[in-house]
Amino acid sequence: MTDSTPASDWLDSIHWDADGLVPAIAQDVHTQRILMMAWMNREALQLTVQEGRGIYWSRSRQRLWRKGEESGNVQKLHELRLDCDADVIILQVEQIGGIACHTGRESCFYRVLKDGQWQTVDAVIKDPKTLYEHPKHV
Repeated sequence: MTDSTPASDWLDSIHWDADGLVPAIAQDVHTQRILMMAWMNREALQLTVQEGRGIYWSRSRQRLWRKGEESGNVQKLHELRLDCDADVIILQVEQIGGIACHTGRESCFYRVLKDGQWQTVDAVIKDPKTLYEHPKHV
């Protein structure tokens, strides 16, 4: 995107689903580990770029969700990528606090299929009951 490109042009290149959403995968910029998957609408993606932090669309709450707004575990945006079909976004982020999952783990992808069963392989870093006790509005 150049300085002469209107801000909406890059957003118009994305293939939004019928609900106006696109899947967004957050990946740790340093380790390359997949941290989480969420949804973004046009406003969330534009604000993510403007504010330099992960902002998503909460389908359950039907509102914008600034990652870390309650827990303090903010995602600082380093790079944004669009896949070849223009229908999936990857955010390369620095995960402040080291916790991306509401279960208190580094990643939402903490279960591995072994012998036909999902097995938890990542430890809880912080008890999820205490993650949101003292909201940090950022």
